Amino acid sequence: MPSIGVLTLELRMPDSHSLKDKRHTVRGLKDRLRGKFNVAVAEIGYQDLWQRALISAVTVSGDHGRAEQLLQLVEREAALFLGPSLVDVTLEWLE
Repeated sequence: MPSIGVLTLELRMPDSHSLKDKRHTVRGLKDRLRGKFNVAVAEIGYQDLWQRALISAVTVSGDHGRAEQLLQLVEREAALFLGPSLVDVTLEWLE
């Protein structure tokens, strides 16, 4: 049975002064996670707010352990990329 992991990242960007500033950060994060980990990434909330974003990264695997490891690496990379802008992380499993 495949495991589907959904890692959701909440961002607060107080230095963002426009949607363009915010989208620059969000696009950079999405591109980095897709390229490095081959996960699906989408902005799923707060699209019209300048200083907040909600982003999910998703992976599907036949091995739950591997999927969990991968999403832990994704979380670490996001934390390194975002620093204090990353304010909350949730992990859900759909099995």
